[in-house]
Amino acid sequence: MTLCFATNNLHKISEVQALVGSGFPLMGLQDIGCLEELAEEQNTLEGNAWQKASYVFEHYHVSCFADDTGLEVKALGGAPGVFSARYAGPQRSADDNIRVLLNNLENHSDRSAQFRTVICLMQDSQPHYFEGVLSGTIIHEKRGTNGFGYDPVFVPNGQSRTLAEMTLAEKNTISHRAQAMQKFIMYLHQLKS
Repeated sequence: MTLCFATNNLHKISEVQALVGSGFPLMGLQDIGCLEELAEEQNTLEGNAWQKASYVFEHYHVSCFADDTGLEVKALGGAPGVFSARYAGPQRSADDNIRVLLNNLENHSDRSAQFRTVICLMQDSQPHYFEGVLSGTIIHEKRGTNGFGYDPVFVPNGQSRTLAEMTLAEKNTISHRAQAMQKFIMYLHQLKS
């Protein structure tokens, strides 16, 4: 079974291809001739992942999966959530997003949060969802230079370092995205057997 990963990020595609193995060749959006920017207009991670995967499935007639990820902070009622990438505005600046997050948490003692990734697979008319969650705490200032997004201010439960202080290999053993991918890959292998 050939699958389309709803992304144009070649690094992301090769990373996921290594995880799923050669039994499931992956194509990116360019490989199927999809050159338009896929919309993310839903108010949930599940909705955005579904919107992207179902658009490709309906318009290009290929099995497709898409993902969406958000940081959910308890004291902020789950914000920034689905708006994580553009929390500080449409410029999608990680530094601006972190600054707004830390300002909004200034008077809160509960700094618990979680990263959540949702993958949606469309291979027929029914969506299949796979979720990964990494719980942790938002610290008061940035530490580390690895990773991206909110990684410099997020310390996973049971750890003393931020995600940005970990190597990519270390992060990938515990991350929300890795957890969702493991569930997704298990499902793919069940389909094959």
